[in-house]
Amino acid sequence: MSDRSEILPEAFRAWFAARGWTPRPHQLDLLRIAGAGRSALLVAPTGAGKTLAGFLPSLVALSERGATKAEAKASRGLHTLYVSPLKALAVDIARNLDAPIAQMSLPVRVETRTGDTPAHKRTRQISRPPDILLTTPEQLALLIAHRDAAEFFAGLRCVILDELHALVTSKRGDLLSLALARLHRLAPDLAAIGLSATVREPDELRKYLVPQVQKPPLPCAGKGTLRSNRKKQPSDSSEEEAGRDVSGGASLSRTRLTAGLPASLGEEGSAEPCMADLVTVQGGAKADLRLLDLGRSLPISGHTAWHSMPAIYALIKEHRTTLVFVNTRLQAEYTFQELWRLNEDALPIAIHHGSLDAQQRRRVEAAMAEGRLRAIVCTATLDLGIDWGDVDLVVNVGAPKGASRIMQRIGRANHRMDEPSKAYLVPGNRFEMLECQAALDAVEAAAQDTPDARLGALDVLAQHVLGMACADAFDPVGLYDEIVSAAPYAGLTWESFEQVVDYVATGGYALRAYERFAKILRGPDGLWRVRDARTAQAYRMNVGTIVEAARVRVRLGRTLRGKPGTVLPKGGRVLGEIEDEFADTLTIGDTFLFAGETLRFEGLAEDEALVTRAPLGTDPAIPSYAGAKFPLSTFLAERVRAIIADPFAWDRLPKQIGEYLLQQRRRSVLPGERDLLVETFPRGKRHYLTAFPFEGRLAHQTLGMLLTRRMERDGLRPLGFAANDYGIAIWTTRDVSERAALDPDFIGDLFAVDMLGDDLEAWLDESAMMKRTFRQCAVIAGLIERHHPGLKKSGRQVTISTDLIYDVLRKHQPDHLLLRAARQDAATGLLDVRRLGMMLERIQGRIIHKALDRVSPLSVSVMLEIGRERVYGEGADEILAEAEAELLQEALS
Repeated sequence: MSDRSEILPEAFRAWFAARGWTPRPHQLDLLRIAGAGRSALLVAPTGAGKTLAGFLPSLVALSERGATKAEAKASRGLHTLYVSPLKALAVDIARNLDAPIAQMSLPVRVETRTGDTPAHKRTRQISRPPDILLTTPEQLALLIAHRDAAEFFAGLRCVILDELHALVTSKRGDLLSLALARLHRLAPDLAAIGLSATVREPDELRKYLVPQVQKPPLPCAGKGTLRSNRKKQPSDSSEEEAGRDVSGGASLSRTRLTAGLPASLGEEGSAEPCMADLVTVQGGAKADLRLLDLGRSLPISGHTAWHSMPAIYALIKEHRTTLVFVNTRLQAEYTFQELWRLNEDALPIAIHHGSLDAQQRRRVEAAMAEGRLRAIVCTATLDLGIDWGDVDLVVNVGAPKGASRIMQRIGRANHRMDEPSKAYLVPGNRFEMLECQAALDAVEAAAQDTPDARLGALDVLAQHVLGMACADAFDPVGLYDEIVSAAPYAGLTWESFEQVVDYVATGGYALRAYERFAKILRGPDGLWRVRDARTAQAYRMNVGTIVEAARVRVRLGRTLRGKPGTVLPKGGRVLGEIEDEFADTLTIGDTFLFAGETLRFEGLAEDEALVTRAPLGTDPAIPSYAGAKFPLSTFLAERVRAIIADPFAWDRLPKQIGEYLLQQRRRSVLPGERDLLVETFPRGKRHYLTAFPFEGRLAHQTLGMLLTRRMERDGLRPLGFAANDYGIAIWTTRDVSERAALDPDFIGDLFAVDMLGDDLEAWLDESAMMKRTFRQCAVIAGLIERHHPGLKKSGRQVTISTDLIYDVLRKHQPDHLLLRAARQDAATGLLDVRRLGMMLERIQGRIIHKALDRVSPLSVSVMLEIGRERVYGEGADEILAEAEAELLQEALS
């Protein structure tokens, strides 16, 4: 073992040696950095031992804590906090930590704290905290809002943020950043360790980990050395330059280590951002990623990949354990049912997604960990970090939608750095085959497409301000200084902060007459306090940023043998939850697929959907799960456009795709990489306009709304539109080709950037999507409380409440905090206005209009989206196949 490992205590060196392991350089570097009290970001490929590296400093410190029993007892308290984006990941980490702790007989107690943890255990953890606590962002928000938070976190020395790249891109990341800022205040010696396998801009994550102290210049984290606390001097040795190996001793062969930058004042007084140290691990075996080729022509539309199910089942039979990833819960139910129908060998196959009951998910996870399953059909619930040692194959059904996402999923197979992960991409249609090829190229180039750093959301900040008032009275100046030390809120102005505090205190100008919106009060001492115990309890019951569609529980009812048709509403087990809107569409006797079973709907009883098992052979209608579709990433969209624009790249594509693109070029035209193709043609008694921006379904839906408004104003009488990830189709009663022939600038004006001005504003004012976005902000900011003691508002009640308030605020206070927050969300979220704006800028002067006498091969794909919103499953694919054959025959005739 190298001299560098001398930093490890003897017990740890013996533990590594007993397993035939050698401590990796990045594990030792992280141990040294954290031991010095500095924060660090570790970026390493899957299987490199990131989790062990993150916990090693804590385990070493805890093993050396207190030489005597008296000293050990005096130093008891929470030492390390681990935060995971997934409850399943926290449970998995706890299981993996038990082994080294037991084998080295370490005096360390590890516990988990998630939404599934019993209340009595959570209460006990406050009075008798474990040494290491594994939790989620929501539970951490509750902990820092506890009245004993200062005492509870006083001895905290380390916080580990796992899968950091997945946390920082959402409002959960905003909430976590504010909690991290509070932790740095409560525990000044705290070192933060970020773990990430996939990251495009590591500096953004490095800033996230440490307080962004603007003045006066302070260390980036904890007890930094003099080098970490001052500006680089010309006399400093070259070994200490940022970007170089500063670990001391031998040069690292696989690790690159970068020292964190201090907060130093520039020439004009602007401060450079604080950043944690960076440890990167190079190398690792390349993934064995392939496109599943069935040797047959794929459909142009449809996403179930029903044609690939026999091949997927064959792969499951050939491997020990297979994870079958899908993009939606709808796909998960369908895929599981199809694989089970093919399962003549009675292989143990399970299903795992977020709507299933927590106990069922835990049973599936335990069975997988014990190696009792041959396959598990899953969604994003198992995307991150779960270390299933026996998984030797990953199958991704459908388009990957993002290069980083598919690399994350691939890493679930062969969770070892030096062995290749094996995976198959299974496209559902020809366009998905193009997307899969783009993903293959991205993985080969190790390219990442994680989103840009986000600005902190104001609705999340409002929730945090109330939480801090629940913890203790706060001084607004001190709280502001703490908040702007969080990277997402570093640019927050004092005026915006005052508006947030005023909102929490009054609800805003338009609502201040209603006492129920006043949640905090200012005392004579100038400090803000929570209004009463009921407000504090309501905060605890509604904390968090995940606002899913309103749901009802699905309970399995019991039938009476002596009375056929009679179902007892109580006593059966809860299978999970379905969307409220879907439950409203069901009538007694309807069947649907859920939890891997075909169920018969027996009625609604209070807030539960009562079901029984349907007879074998019953044809189900699969539930529609809201908000489950991933948008196509900008990065992959650019690569797909590049492939289409380059005929020389077609040689790498399956033959059927090359022929399809060739047919399009013969019948119409193929756009360049930065061009927009617009086709107009008649069909039946209607006229159609199709366009292919390749910017994702969300941006295309917003584009469709705005284009139809413009076309209506121009007298073209649009009847509707349909969109997918690749294009959009609008149908009208007037001839668009004729209008374009009379006015050569018409198509260009139709797609002018100014549609994001008055047209967007007018549409947003009346848009149901905008109301939905506002509804989410109102719930997060505590304006509307979903949960009350002994009571839960239904989705319908929340909708009515928020819609009324939305209309009031639009009329009387259009600059209200939550209206601003909703518009900020609309720019990058549900409406994807920001991406649409970038697309409109890109295509100016580069629009190719082709007037045709019939539909083109490329337009067939988006034409098939028309009218299929409520059709599901294999029956839908059969309908699509018939429509596709008819349209293609027309296009190629």
